[in-house]
Amino acid sequence: MSVRVRLVFPEELVREPILARLVRTYDVEPNIRHAAVDSSSGWIVCELAGSPAAIEQSVAWLESTGVRVELLGDVVEG
Repeated sequence: MSVRVRLVFPEELVREPILARLVRTYDVEPNIRHAAVDSSSGWIVCELAGSPAAIEQSVAWLESTGVRVELLGDVVEG
């Protein structure tokens, strides 16, 4: 399963290795499609691939760290 999300990082998290922690802690693979990051904010549009439970847990963790998660929909492969 893959879900497209937009991750919005506040200034205090821009320099933190959030995606590295996500990959190490949860069995998901982020595929970055678009991104913009500067010293005060950042956003990433990516596809999170993994089991439905792993994706749900990873999204909950991201939100708990202060990352705003916008669900953009399921990725349809074809």
